[in-house]
Amino acid sequence: MARGLMLARGFADPVHDAQGVFRAVMDALARPGTIQPLATDLTPPAPLTPDLAAIALALGDADAPLWLDAGLARNPAVAEFLRFHTGAPITRDPAEAAFALIADAAACPDFASFAQGTPAYPDRSATLVLAVTDLSNDGWRLDGPGIRGSARLSASPLPADILPRLARNHAGFPQGVDLILAAPGLVAALPRSTRVQEG
Repeated sequence: MARGLMLARGFADPVHDAQGVFRAVMDALARPGTIQPLATDLTPPAPLTPDLAAIALALGDADAPLWLDAGLARNPAVAEFLRFHTGAPITRDPAEAAFALIADAAACPDFASFAQGTPAYPDRSATLVLAVTDLSNDGWRLDGPGIRGSARLSASPLPADILPRLARNHAGFPQGVDLILAAPGLVAALPRSTRVQEG
């Protein structure tokens, strides 16, 4: 019981807070290139950011295994927080994860490490949630479903080879991973259906 009392709290209003975060993420995925506000007052154990935590709490459940990057996995309190508030199992195998939480976005593993789905079941792929510090509507040019004409987006930090990674990921559509980019108070997304090119 004493250990449970030390656990960082989750959403103050679990139903409405989760719905608000879920809606922001779904809007970002439906309209790639748009930057949505992400309201959260969470204080999760470091290095889990409030934004990563909010998205995990809104999307995670007992049927959606979570994978944590090396920095997150080093602090046992992170896994305990996520298991308690989501019921999601924590997996060490990225290929088994429904969602991957990545605090050190610049060191994100190769996308091929994660579940890509199958031709028959492309929805059995992973969604990568990356913590970034900056999101803005400039830089790369985006086009594809959900985008009228084209859109602009930039984010940092990300891997140095992010554009070739995104090109390979898009080429495998309908298989591939989806990316959610979580900055302080903001969220954007790069689904596999989106083509991303140098601006």
